[in-house]
Amino acid sequence: MTYLPNADAERAAMLKALELESIDGLFTHLPDALKLDRVDLPEPLSEVELVQYIRELGRLNARISPANSFLGAGASRRFSPAIVNQVISRPDFYTTYTPYQAEASQGTLQATYEFQSMITLLTGLDVSNASMYDGATALAEATTMAVAHTTRQNIVVAGALHPEYAQVLKTYSEAQQYEILRVAPGADGRVDLAKLEQAVTSTTAAVILQQPNFYGVLEEPKAVSDLAHRSGALLIACVDPISLGILAPPGEYGADLAVGDGQPLGIPLSFGGPYVGFIACSEALMRRMPGRLVGATVDAQGRRGYVLTLQAREQHIRREHATSNITTNHALMAIAATVYLAHMGGEGLKQLAELSAQRAHHLAAQLAERKGYRLAFDGPFLWEFVMHTPYPAEQTQALMFERGVLPGLPLGRFFPELSDALLISVTELNYPRAIERFLEVLA
Repeated sequence: MTYLPNADAERAAMLKALELESIDGLFTHLPDALKLDRVDLPEPLSEVELVQYIRELGRLNARISPANSFLGAGASRRFSPAIVNQVISRPDFYTTYTPYQAEASQGTLQATYEFQSMITLLTGLDVSNASMYDGATALAEATTMAVAHTTRQNIVVAGALHPEYAQVLKTYSEAQQYEILRVAPGADGRVDLAKLEQAVTSTTAAVILQQPNFYGVLEEPKAVSDLAHRSGALLIACVDPISLGILAPPGEYGADLAVGDGQPLGIPLSFGGPYVGFIACSEALMRRMPGRLVGATVDAQGRRGYVLTLQAREQHIRREHATSNITTNHALMAIAATVYLAHMGGEGLKQLAELSAQRAHHLAAQLAERKGYRLAFDGPFLWEFVMHTPYPAEQTQALMFERGVLPGLPLGRFFPELSDALLISVTELNYPRAIERFLEVLA
């Protein structure tokens, strides 16, 4: 809330109802070691002065327009049509609270059902749930499903997986006691199939493949899928939903599970969020699905209706039988993604993906002609690529940032051997003049 209307009399009434003499009584249960005697704050300001002070602070922020930002790495700068915000701003939907069975409106349930339907269409798989927290938790939960389904305790990561996804996966593995084996990418940026074949054994529960991978390079998913299935392992595909406008869906190349983040689907970036994970699977794995799943049915009068069909929640079933401690979904962001997909349609996604890829390849070709700049990998890519620079990548980024361009993500943060490389992302927001500006600043 931007304004709390409680007056002194109202606060006193609340304290009386709680049988407390002062607000301090609310915190008596806290250990003394955690309490602060005082907070070092400046003298209080009036509302007028405070608003002006905050505005002055805001002017100190360095602003880069979306057109001049080439950052990506799982945080996509995509255009959000006005219809997305218009719909999710309706009071019917606009809540951070996820409705439970008895409280969920038919409108919210129907919108969630449409989200699930669209995700299954995108991924080519049988079932999707009502959404997850983000792409990283969706991947970790899919891995848990694979371990439980196969009763095996070994996971193989094929090639370049997003490092932050890998960190979440590691946290899950430590608690659930399964082993993670990583097969590094080869010189072309793709997973080395010979090494992958040696790594996948009869103890492997699943092979994880990101497509396109963290370096933006396109893998050969059918070959990886066949290799996994020969050993009785499942294939988990980690995908960018926009890429499915032009790439084969995971179900087509035999993936058993598909996960990813729906943030590119019309959800603007805002200081680390919001995100919305998706997870889809084959029908054989449906009852191991975490979170919740909305189904369609008919009532006694034959009218179509929507209900929460599967809820693997501790509150609904015995805790030891729960598939996950994730019991909710990102309802509002899932609705935003649904509105975006309905607005864009399949043809719109295809055009968007093609435009982004064309602009990325144009920029990459121009950069490769500059002295000291070269592509790190020669595998095919869509709209993200890794470029070696003649200087440390962080230095290149800092110099270009001073001139109003964010050229990409320095990879030395994750991979010391790539300290001179930038991961550059190009989307429909990087219009031709912005790409020219990139090249001008670099010069």
